[in-house]
Amino acid sequence: MSIKVLVVDDSALIREVLGRMLTRDGDIQVVGTAVDPIDAREKIKTLDPDVVTLDIEMPNMNGLAFLEKLMRLRPTPVVMVSTLTKKGASETLLALELGAVDFVAKPSAEFAGGLDTFGIGLREKIRAAAKSDVRGRSAGRAEAPRVQVRTAAAPEGALIALGASTGGVEAIRAVLSQLPSDSPPVVIAQHMPAGFTGRFAARLDELCALKVVEAQDRMPLEAGHAYVARGDYHLRIERSSGQLKCRLGQEGLESGHRPSVDVLFESVARAVGPMAVGAILTGMGRDGARGLKLMREAGAYTIGQSQASALVYGMPRVAFEEGAVVEQAPLEQIAGKLANALVKLKSAA
Repeated sequence: MSIKVLVVDDSALIREVLGRMLTRDGDIQVVGTAVDPIDAREKIKTLDPDVVTLDIEMPNMNGLAFLEKLMRLRPTPVVMVSTLTKKGASETLLALELGAVDFVAKPSAEFAGGLDTFGIGLREKIRAAAKSDVRGRSAGRAEAPRVQVRTAAAPEGALIALGASTGGVEAIRAVLSQLPSDSPPVVIAQHMPAGFTGRFAARLDELCALKVVEAQDRMPLEAGHAYVARGDYHLRIERSSGQLKCRLGQEGLESGHRPSVDVLFESVARAVGPMAVGAILTGMGRDGARGLKLMREAGAYTIGQSQASALVYGMPRVAFEEGAVVEQAPLEQIAGKLANALVKLKSAA
């Protein structure tokens, strides 16, 4: 059964490009297009699409205002089509906070020769969105009781590693915002293109007790800080002169991604071993399962987000099935469980 998509954009060219890209593999059907939110509202009612692609800057009603109304009145998976600007990045992150599943960077003149790559990414995100549990999230699923986050003070050299994809922007925020300022360093791989990770880190920094930054090459890891992998770069952790540091590289894609969760987790397994704790969060595909299993085999405490709390239960499912996680837990309990594992590390030291 094909995935029904409604394309909403005021640009006839973008509507045509998205339509051509979406239908290429045959499993996605563009059931309609709309030029603005007013047009989209009526077509959503009549066409009942599985997924909507939505531009932010449109006439008659801003895309963000329309998204807020849509998620409140008729929760539907939405993939934002965003511009590669600082303003565009900020608005995209706000759209994800409002309930959009994911986003793609709008193709432009600089995309010459890259439309095939754009199309592959677009179709993957549409497929993930079609499988996402947007209605369950919007219905305000009852939260599991939170595990108390005691002090996360940990022995010297401890580290927290997080990895996520679709739905991960909000999941990472939920975990980080519960961690206290005395946490050991946190390293994060979130599937996100260049141009967006800096703004993502800045937004997290506004919301969390930790100092959150975009990782830079050879940056030393400090307690009370979190480091977000830079878009289009792999993030690895290495030990140099007795100190843990970030290393960035643009080697080939791993598990289909750069940054790759597998690359980060594998480096943590090697450099930190049993002094690490890690969590794999919502996302489509299998990136991170191999690396998390190596972390567990190295003695790290590992956790996977539960199916009921994951927007897309793909990456956590593969990690669970392959024996990479010590346990699964609802999103709201993950920070507490990571912190408690660190406390046990300290008492055992």
